Parts: sequence; structure tokens; C-alpha cells
Amino acid sequence: MSLKRHIPNIVTLLNLFCGCIAVIFAVYGNFLVAAFFVFLGIFFDFFDGLLARKLNVQSPLGIQLDSLADLVTSGVVPGIIMYKLLAMSIRTTDFLTINEGWSSVEKWSFGSIESFIPLIGLFIPLASAYRLAKFNLDEDQQTYFKGLPVPANTLLILSLPLIMAYQNNDYINALIINTWFLIALTLISCYLLNSNIKLFALKFKDWSFKNNAVRYVFLVLTIVLLIVSRFTAIPIIIALYITLSLLDKKNIN
Repeated sequence: MSLKRHIPNIVTLLNLFCGCIAVIFAVYGNFLVAAFFVFLGIFFDFFDGLLARKLNVQSPLGIQLDSLADLVTSGVVPGIIMYKLLAMSIRTTDFLTINEGWSSVEKWSFGSIESFIPLIGLFIPLASAYRLAKFNLDEDQQTYFKGLPVPANTLLILSLPLIMAYQNNDYINALIINTWFLIALTLISCYLLNSNIKLFALKFKDWSFKNNAVRYVFLVLTIVLLIVSRFTAIPIIIALYITLSLLDKKNIN
């Protein structure tokens, strides 16, 4: 049995491995390390499919394994983080001591109707699982995505604790840690994951600007936004991605 056929699956399992580590750190409230391992997992997720195509070893097993890995790295982890943020939003009143809130969430217990609000964050893994299952059965999504890809949604959720940790703007922190904002963002992200909105994929059939204008524009704007706004740019980039896709219907078929 050729080792070549197993290489993409090994890379997929590295994605899952990173996701499992991220779950552990997210449960203990260390969102920064969790984010690092999620980013690493998404990196592996990008290359497993690329390797499978280059080595011509695509298989139904690889497709299923990829979705199982994504469910952990890009489904369970953001769900845990949103759960933690919602729990903290109920307890935290002083945004200047927000870092203390990460560890205080561990002591959270269910004692009132209000205390069940954090469970809304776990809608994200449910919506992600449903989206991944639909993707595996949909043969049309070769050059575009139908609904927001789970890694993109994960980056959106992960950006919240990163913005608070590294950009430390009191007004932005107050918005992020607002319970109603977090609930609204959770529900919107669940909708986007399973919507019928067609979004372009970053797959280049050739390198011409004419056939890939929207991709080049998106990549350039993404780099500029990240340089200028750092982690705050991530939600803007996701909104930009959706907007450009809606404007570029002719190239999404």
C-alpha cells in the first residue's frame, strides 16, 4: 500500500490534533493559546485538500475525515469560546479587569434561568456540524461555497478575545462583552453557516486578473486591513468577503 495516499489524511489528523489541544486550552480559559492551535489547524486544513489534489489521491474517506476534523477545530472550539464569553458577559461589570474574567468563568454554576444563557454559544458547533454534513452531500460546491465556511466563522469568533487582549479599547471591549451582542452574533453566524448565499472560493483556475479580479481585490484589501487594524480587521474582512461575493455573482456558478 502506497504511503502517498495517506499523506493528506495525516495532515487532516494534524488539524484534528490541533483542534483537540485548542479545546483543552479553551476550556481552561486560555483563549490566546487556543487561538494559536486553531490557526495552526486551519493551516493544515487548507493543505490537506491541496495535497490530495496534487498527489491525485482524493478519496471519500479523506472527505469525511476532513469534516470530522473541522467539526472539532472550527466547530467545537468557537462554541466553547462563545460559551465562555457569554458566561463572562453576565458576570463582568468592570471592563478594566476583563482579564480576570477569563479564569472566573471556571466557577460558573447553573443556578438561575440567566445562567443558561451561555449555552446559546453551543449553537455554533450544532450549526457547524449541520453545515459540514450538507457540504459533504452537495456536489455543486466546487468553485464556490454555499454559506459561510466553518473556518471563516471560527476566525470571526476567535477574533473577539484577541481584540480584547491585544487592542484593549474600552469601547470595543464593552461591545464585545455585551450579552445581547454576543447572542446576536451567535445567531447570525449560525444563519450564515447554513444560508444559501453563494460565496467565492479562493481557488485559482489560472492567474489572470480578469478571471480572478474579486479574489485579488479581496486578498489585497485583507492584507491592508490586517496591517492597519490587526485583529479588529477580521470581522471587517468577513463582512467584505460576503459583500464582494454578493457583488460578483457572474463568477460564482
